[in-house]
Amino acid sequence: MNTFIHGWSMGFGWLVAILILGVIFYFLYEKKEEKSSAQDILDKRYASGGISTKEYQEKSKQLKKHILKHQ
Repeated sequence: MNTFIHGWSMGFGWLVAILILGVIFYFLYEKKEEKSSAQDILDKRYASGGISTKEYQEKSKQLKKHILKHQ
């Protein structure tokens, strides 16, 4: 009888450990998927050719001014 209970808890222990690891990995992954900053979005638009170099530089300068103003 004692062996049965011990064996059951060992199996349940592994299940709990796997669930805890799954939750940890889920939250780590979610943090990586946070919203992009305005500069990140601007960088991606420029890299994809969506905006010109001149427009990129102007908008980037405006963003830097805005950030400094609100710090």
